[in-house]
Amino acid sequence: MEKTNFIDYIRVYCKSGHGGAGSRHFARTKFNAKAGPDGGDGGRGGHIILRGNAQLWTLLHLRYYKNVIASDGEGGDKNLCSGADGQDIIIEVPLGTVAFDEETGEKEIEILQDGQQEIWLKGGRGGLGNKNFATATNQAPEYAQPGEEGVEGWKYLELKVLADVGLVGFPNAGKSTLLSVITAAKPKIADYAFTTITPQLGMVHYRDNRSFCIADLPGIIEGAAEGKGLGHRFLRHIERNSILLFLIPADSNDHRKEFDILLNELEEYNPEMLQKDFVIAISKSDMLDDELKAAISAEMPTEYPLVFISSVLQQGLTELKDLLWQTLNAGK
Repeated sequence: MEKTNFIDYIRVYCKSGHGGAGSRHFARTKFNAKAGPDGGDGGRGGHIILRGNAQLWTLLHLRYYKNVIASDGEGGDKNLCSGADGQDIIIEVPLGTVAFDEETGEKEIEILQDGQQEIWLKGGRGGLGNKNFATATNQAPEYAQPGEEGVEGWKYLELKVLADVGLVGFPNAGKSTLLSVITAAKPKIADYAFTTITPQLGMVHYRDNRSFCIADLPGIIEGAAEGKGLGHRFLRHIERNSILLFLIPADSNDHRKEFDILLNELEEYNPEMLQKDFVIAISKSDMLDDELKAAISAEMPTEYPLVFISSVLQQGLTELKDLLWQTLNAGK
């Protein structure tokens, strides 16, 4: 996957900085050889921080980030001088990025807003100098704290595409063709299965300078939730879409069965997918007459909006855009 233009998974070794040690120092002045403890505190270790950047769409810029190591904090010094903090490392990521710990699989951070900044790995706290331990009964403490160790381990970042509409369908359903017609995106189009092997994004320009984002996701086949075909690697992108547009070709042998298989794969992967808004589009409908359209409409579920389109002849696309826009803004 690293050789493709869309990188949605990055594995990296991270290590935050160690805290600096506190100083164990005693003041010596010309007039007072035992002026007391004056050891300063150590600086904290550098954090590793994730920051959202709306101008990024993939994790491609991180493909060579194999090791991310923040600097250590400096030790404290005499005259109550604190050590400098270690330099933080800020990793900019696209919106929709989720950070995980590889060993536990636990989700640690989710970046959803531009400029959102979250500490991923905290730097170690700096140790206290001996001045902090001076008391009335212990006026010359001979000890100071060492700095705390940083955090290290293998982590990974996953990108779940943030798009308003996600195209869902079997391979060769016409998803890439539709995307190329209603947006400026240039996905690969061919007459064989799995021509789309990475997510493709495009902006649909609507009336009055309004627009919405649509994502062409790799084709789903029966058993995708168990890893067949391209597996569930790309099913995660569908989780971020407000609307799922099911694209079923007019030349399908069984339109309802194809829809039910797609629906079942989404449910197997994540039952919460069924809470999204669904729209069904019958692609390649230029090969259908009114009688066949009526027959297909009768067999499809009535609770979801249905539209017939032809990307090649650009038929029904305005109706489709209207339907998607209305569905996107139905609750607003």
